[in-house]
This record gives sequence, C-alpha cells and structure tokens, in this order.
Amino acid sequence: MAHFAEIDENNLVLRVVVINDSDCLDESDNESETVGINFCKTLFGGNWVQTSYTHSIRKHYASVGATYRADLDGFVLPSIFSSWILDETTCKYEAPVAYPSDGKYYRWNETTTSWDES
Repeated sequence: MAHFAEIDENNLVLRVVVINDSDCLDESDNESETVGINFCKTLFGGNWVQTSYTHSIRKHYASVGATYRADLDGFVLPSIFSSWILDETTCKYEAPVAYPSDGKYYRWNETTTSWDES
C-alpha cells in the first residue's frame, strides 16, 4: 500500500490516504510517486505528497496538522513547546537545553525553559 498526504496552499497536511501499490506503477511497472500523485489528484483533486509510515521518506509519517517542508523534503510535526528549536536534519523539535543524563526523570518547564526533576 502507498500513502499520500494532501497539503493545502500553505503545505499544511489536510488528510492522508492509502492507495494500492498498483495505482503507483508507471508504464514499465516501476513504482512512481508522480503516478501515485496523479492518481490521487484524479480521485480527490488537491495537491499530494507521498509519505511512509516506516519513515523511509520525508523523515516522518504525515499527519493532519503537520507541515510539508519542500526545502527539507520532510514533514514537520507541530512543536509541543514554543521554545523548542527545529533540527532541520531530522525535522524534529529539540529542547534548547539538553535532557540531563544523570538517570533521573525530568519534564520540560516551558516557563523557565529548563528541565524539572519529576
């Protein structure tokens, strides 16, 4: 099965659909993202980008509310905290302060932008 995300004019993911692999085959029976995109456009209209639940392409599986960043060729999930910084290599947000490595449990405190022991 192949998975495709519909994105709006701001590259925000609106929905994700699953189609048969056979609907992505070109005239030589090779899998083609372009063929899959055209199949989705024919069925639903809109703009489409392929995604993968195994994260083999585009860094994350697309989900409603995520954003497709063409410059990073990846889906970026919304940040949980406004202080966190996007790592453009992984398309994941990271705390501005490293998680302590002392074996204790911590939770992020957005007010103080630090880790509080829990």
